[in-house]
Amino acid sequence: MNANDADAPLIERIKQGDVRAFEMLVVKYQRRIERLIGRMVRDVDLVPDIAQETFVRAYRAIGQFRGDSAFYTWLYRIAVNTAKKALVDLKRDPIVTESALAGRDDDDETSRVENELSDGETPDAVLASKEIAAAVNSAIEGLSDDLRQAITLREIEGLSYEEIAELMNCPIGTVRSRIFRAREAIAARLRPLLDTREGERW
Repeated sequence: MNANDADAPLIERIKQGDVRAFEMLVVKYQRRIERLIGRMVRDVDLVPDIAQETFVRAYRAIGQFRGDSAFYTWLYRIAVNTAKKALVDLKRDPIVTESALAGRDDDDETSRVENELSDGETPDAVLASKEIAAAVNSAIEGLSDDLRQAITLREIEGLSYEEIAELMNCPIGTVRSRIFRAREAIAARLRPLLDTREGERW
């Protein structure tokens, strides 16, 4: 895989103690990792800390990376596990999740979806697109962890079914099923808003 080939020289340098080589991988993947974590955790204040912890764990474990998969697939797996651990910790001490539970208006992902949908539209269309964006985000948040992770990796990260299967450690058929079920759940939430346009987005 090209991504794996491109990262291999850096990984070898890291294993030999070259910290700068690891910094280059952090620069390359930080935004993608933060986007993934942001979809799982939903509290934007926590994303940088969890991303930093992900890279710390990756650096400590780099000696265990054998190159059987692409580096970013390995890194994503660490990010998912780190985010899941953070969510478990938050359930024990939920105070820091207040902003996420409040569904605050400055959520980056919601704003991004709204801007994509509403650019250059009339006020009525802007209002409708905000409702659609809110419905999409609400539907994704309401999915089980497995479904939410699968649809995020496919639709937000643009990974192939094969890459998602490797990342989630399950057969491709299971990935297809999860993505299908996630799309159905999102479509069901959108149908009242889209009327005859149902299924157009998903």
